[in-house]
Amino acid sequence: MSATISLGVKASAPNEHGYRSFSLGELTFSRDEYFVYVHWPTGRHVMSADGFLRSLQRDVAWEFFYGIVNFDGVIGTVNHYGTVDLFAGRYNDAYRKAELDHAENFETPVIKATFQAMLDDWTNAAFDPFASPAETGGAFGPKRGSNTAAITRRRVTAKRMVGVPGDEALRSDANGHPVNRQFLDVPQDEPEIRAEPGFEGQVAAFNLFAYLSRSNVTWNPSVVSVCKDSLYCPTTEEYILPIIHGNDRVEWFVQLSDEIYWDVEDRDTGAVRAKVVMKPGDVAAMPADIRHQGYAAKRAMLLVWENGSRDLPGLIASGKAPTYPVDF
Repeated sequence: MSATISLGVKASAPNEHGYRSFSLGELTFSRDEYFVYVHWPTGRHVMSADGFLRSLQRDVAWEFFYGIVNFDGVIGTVNHYGTVDLFAGRYNDAYRKAELDHAENFETPVIKATFQAMLDDWTNAAFDPFASPAETGGAFGPKRGSNTAAITRRRVTAKRMVGVPGDEALRSDANGHPVNRQFLDVPQDEPEIRAEPGFEGQVAAFNLFAYLSRSNVTWNPSVVSVCKDSLYCPTTEEYILPIIHGNDRVEWFVQLSDEIYWDVEDRDTGAVRAKVVMKPGDVAAMPADIRHQGYAAKRAMLLVWENGSRDLPGLIASGKAPTYPVDF
């Protein structure tokens, strides 16, 4: 028996575990107490429920991000900035050679509505897919309530840039943003500003480390400065990046604190390209033809520098722009 739980979302009645199944085109998604199952005409796949929900949370919150969001080595999405491909095995060399891969394209609002409904139905009350494992309950077991507040949280936004007069980003204990347990040693003092006469109120600064120390989510970039298409997107990382990000543009990484291990693979086949260990002060460029996944034993601060231009994927695909940032 099927039921539509919101406009355009195809969902079944709850199963014996209390969870609904969902379908998008010829792909179907279901879960039980431990696992998520994906079926398509030429194959099927299984993932741990917690890993799937952490990936799904970011795909929804990031509006499908830049390029490819791989939930693992088989399932994922490709953002075409207006439409989204949902694929199984398309970026897996073995699946493609065996002709078991599958992909379908959907209007962005259609796939987003289904993913939002799936995320809401499958996230139990104790689980927060945006938090580190040490900060949330388990994703497993039969359906027990929901955690809509956590999965629909919105970024704290400023009316102007962070630190500028008029900035309404609430960065204090009193406003519900305490320092994270792993950043208790981060100084909270703010820079002293000495502006030339006549420029008072026009010069601003803030303590980025203090700002990041209050983040209650992991692996979720925050935009702290914008200059045309140039975006500074720092983030805090703990445990494992839930997705394997397939680039459609170059990303620059600047390690601000602690340490992150990166697995770097070929974007289209999954072949291993590099193993990277980044320590404070290290800078790395992730090329436009790779995919990457990070591991952080202690909560770490990372600055991601993005070029947000929507022209870049087409320029790179046509060969008019390189897949790497610089020749040495």
